[in-house]
Amino acid sequence: MKAAQLAFSLSSRAGGIFEIQLGQSQALANLGVDMLALGLEDDLWSQDKGRWGSIPAHVFPVQGPSFFGYSRGFANALADFAPDLCHLHTLWMYPGVAMERWCRRNKRPYMVTPNGMLEPWALANSGWKKRLAGFFYENSMLQGAACLQANTLKEADDFRAYGLKKRIEVIPNGVDLPDQSFQFSDFSFQSRVKNRLLFLGRIHPKKGLAGALRSWADIQNSKFKIQNAKQWQFVIAGWDQGGHEGELKALCGELGLKVFSFQSSVFSGQEADNLNPNSYKLKTSSPEAEAADVVFYGPAFGQEKEDLFRGSEAFILPSVSEGLPMSVLEAWSYSLPVVMTPECNLPEGFASGAALEIRNSEMGNAKWDALRELIEMTEADRRVMGMRGRRLVEERFTWPKVAKSLKEIYESLLR
Repeated sequence: MKAAQLAFSLSSRAGGIFEIQLGQSQALANLGVDMLALGLEDDLWSQDKGRWGSIPAHVFPVQGPSFFGYSRGFANALADFAPDLCHLHTLWMYPGVAMERWCRRNKRPYMVTPNGMLEPWALANSGWKKRLAGFFYENSMLQGAACLQANTLKEADDFRAYGLKKRIEVIPNGVDLPDQSFQFSDFSFQSRVKNRLLFLGRIHPKKGLAGALRSWADIQNSKFKIQNAKQWQFVIAGWDQGGHEGELKALCGELGLKVFSFQSSVFSGQEADNLNPNSYKLKTSSPEAEAADVVFYGPAFGQEKEDLFRGSEAFILPSVSEGLPMSVLEAWSYSLPVVMTPECNLPEGFASGAALEIRNSEMGNAKWDALRELIEMTEADRRVMGMRGRRLVEERFTWPKVAKSLKEIYESLLR
């Protein structure tokens, strides 16, 4: 069986979608599926292409507006590989148009994984553009899919609400399980004295970080009289989108939070030119970094991301909209307790005691009670909570299990 995975990017520029494509492709290849990955060229491709290993992965330059992503080479490469079936991981862009045209012409089935892009909040964001795209090409592509993959039952409901009547299969994302023997090793800033609450992902308004920082300010300023609040530091790691990181830094100033940024201080300037960026930020510290209430870490991938997970005590994702967030699954795989919203679509985390719930629908400080509860927990209780998350991933969210389900669906589509 020959299968092609398609997306707008095959690098970490795609964030969690990159990890999803990579994990799916490698796990399916291990099951004997002949895989190909096609995407559009971007600024991070050169540093990430090696992660595809033995899987053929090709990107093509964009001609015209980047938001659409037209590329002459994309359709030609698809025709040269001539897959038995295609699997699309992005909406609203040219790769889906090219895939639909080729599959219709050659009578091949295709599967679509929207990855949260049909969630109501996501549809409302730049909504008029998406309505135009839907009218001209996207609705036709979605209606023509042989199968839609939803990561959660809630996402399957979103498909129906959008008007899609085709076959829907609910299959979650997965992660690779890290070596548990190093779970509590001290990967840290030099002489670290504070616990870390980690956020890792795209720095965008939908992630809910502004509200989290307001609550963090109340906690740090002892408004809630939390005895050990000053022993914690909020680490925000990820790539900025649309200048939102600057807005968050300005908010920290208004709230009286002490901020340290690796991007603008330690990890910048000529003194860093000859240092390894994958280790420099973690192994270098300063009194300013240790004293900060909030650290803006910058992007972290590969080994650096792993070190951040290993060196943190808890994870937070206060999003107002998600599909199925890879970052939470990764945090659980490293045995971290999680604070998240119901919009992360992982209710099994609350049911199993692996996560504490914050609600964007609630008003005022009450919705952040879970964050205060996390800080007031004993270290032993946080570890027990984190291990529940690890067991949850082992049972439901590993790539071999996900790939087995996907392969069965692929085979059924070809029958």
